[in-house]
Amino acid sequence: MSTVDLAVEGGIAHIRLNRPERLNAVAPVLVDDFLTALDGVARSAARVVVLSGNGRAFCAGHDLKEPTPDGDSRARLDRLQDVTRRLRALPQPVLAAVHGYAIGAGAEFALGCDLVLAAEDAVFAFPEVSLGLSVTGAASRLLPLLVGPLKAKQLLLLGERFDGRRAHELGLANAAVPAGELMPLALGWAEKIAHHPAEAATMAKRALDAGIDHALESALELEVSHALITEHSAAVRESTEAFRSRV
Repeated sequence: MSTVDLAVEGGIAHIRLNRPERLNAVAPVLVDDFLTALDGVARSAARVVVLSGNGRAFCAGHDLKEPTPDGDSRARLDRLQDVTRRLRALPQPVLAAVHGYAIGAGAEFALGCDLVLAAEDAVFAFPEVSLGLSVTGAASRLLPLLVGPLKAKQLLLLGERFDGRRAHELGLANAAVPAGELMPLALGWAEKIAHHPAEAATMAKRALDAGIDHALESALELEVSHALITEHSAAVRESTEAFRSRV
């Protein structure tokens, strides 16, 4: 895997997105490597997973400087949605440690996790509507559950950026701490979970998610359908060209 690092130590699986030169922005190779890492974790003896990003960001969203891949758009979008499916299906609880940018798909990766810790100065946003795009990662299902329908619509329709402290206030993060304290806190939580009986942690995760995830698949399918409509729109072409022209 060239764009995702995986290490398992002391019952804790560490998954680190690793395109730091692009702020860990999403490209097809990162999605492929991320899914490979999640499959590796599922087969491992790890009891908990910590998801983070190398460099200055957690994940800055879709890499708009990358050309749109040729081929079947549905297959590519379904593969992106598989990240959320695999995160939710893992037997191990997954804790996201978010620093720097968590924009668009990056914020949605965090939504798919079981616990979210944020640096106070982390930057979250759901800019899809402003770019003419559709949300992914079951944000249409998970975001309203976490923050309520009115706040979810505000976040999606305005697309404004907000920091880790605000994410905590909204209910998107379990805690927000100074950046230097983020990984020590994440590892402390992970170690505590790793010392619990693994079967009990798995059952707790699945029991809590049972009422949420029964509607997840329909949300993911609707998101793909919307993405197929918006992907080649004039608005998306304009926003993508504007982004690529930046110095």
